[in-house]
Amino acid sequence: MHKIAQPPPKAQNKQLVIAKIVVVALYGVGAVGLSIPEYREYFLLLTPAQLLLSLALLLGFHRGWNEAFPIFATAAFWLGFGAELIGIHTGYIFGDYVYGETLGPKLWEVPIVIGVNWFILVYLTGSVFYKVTDNDLYAAFLGAAAMTALDYIMEPVAVALDFWYWKFDIIPAENYLTWFAVAFLIHYIFRKGNFEKSNPLAAFMLVAMTLFFTVLNFTLEL
Repeated sequence: MHKIAQPPPKAQNKQLVIAKIVVVALYGVGAVGLSIPEYREYFLLLTPAQLLLSLALLLGFHRGWNEAFPIFATAAFWLGFGAELIGIHTGYIFGDYVYGETLGPKLWEVPIVIGVNWFILVYLTGSVFYKVTDNDLYAAFLGAAAMTALDYIMEPVAVALDFWYWKFDIIPAENYLTWFAVAFLIHYIFRKGNFEKSNPLAAFMLVAMTLFFTVLNFTLEL
């Protein structure tokens, strides 16, 4: 398989700086816009586009384009989406919840971008932690723990912004336990995948995303 030609180092650095500026705009401006009630409705409409643009930016800096990577990406999408699908229609796995309209078009009552979100979160945390240890199980544990911590920060914001709603407005403990379990499985597949796992934009985007939801926890009426 032919390798994709890489731009010179200076060009790569310039592209990375531009990408980071775009990430700051995506999450910084987004956090401000969603915090202002008069503009919130307009920024909510952009939520699926924000996720898709984040995906495009990450893939633009991905270095492991071989046959194994799309297999992992597909598995991450469908395992995450499938878990949500079962959860929505049975009330098991994560708990009893339903999706709102903010996340865009749905397939079987689950927003399509949810699968994208699972891939992005695993890819981000997996790329950040992949050098921490050579032990795949420990690395999967760390990645899943990071995702669960982010979900804890994200949940109140998601409810406030019409991402999804919990029965009786109570987030059950099983949500975090099962989120961890599903994340662990996908992270383990990530570790076993035979593709390059470093991405120079991953850590920056993960921090931006974490700050985005942290700020909204304080600026929204939760």
